[in-house]
Amino acid sequence: MNHTFEETCCFTGHRASRLPWGDDESDPRCAALKARIYDAIESLYEAGVRRFICGMAMGSDTYFAEAVLRLREKHPDVCLTAAIPCLDQAGHWRAAMRRRYEMLCAEADEKVVIASSYTFDCMERRNRYMVENSKYVLMYYTGGTGGTFNTARMALKMGRELIDLT
Repeated sequence: MNHTFEETCCFTGHRASRLPWGDDESDPRCAALKARIYDAIESLYEAGVRRFICGMAMGSDTYFAEAVLRLREKHPDVCLTAAIPCLDQAGHWRAAMRRRYEMLCAEADEKVVIASSYTFDCMERRNRYMVENSKYVLMYYTGGTGGTFNTARMALKMGRELIDLT
């Protein structure tokens, strides 16, 4: 897959533990976020974006990847890139979430693995890869410090178009 910077968008958002509803996907706020994510990527598609990069974490990253796959059903030229920080990323996850992750990885059009095993900076390096290769950064951020905050700050420093879904 050879996609240009201009037609690429990545996503940053909170893991389930930082979402107001936790991992309760039946919560109406979760359904509303999933709808906002889908609407945003559909709008980006209409603006020419074809490649969507996902960091593959639990929580809002999962919603993003699933929305991209749903969009790909309508538009086969959509590409999902799984930016995997380390090969054992899902190693300690609950079985159901690990199966969901493995399905998403299997459905991804391409996989970029940052490190073969966990390192202290593999998540940050994954985030840098996503931002460096994207014109657009779609974000769900409810406050606080951490990976989402740092990725958004990195995107602004690099002059990326930050789209806030909060």
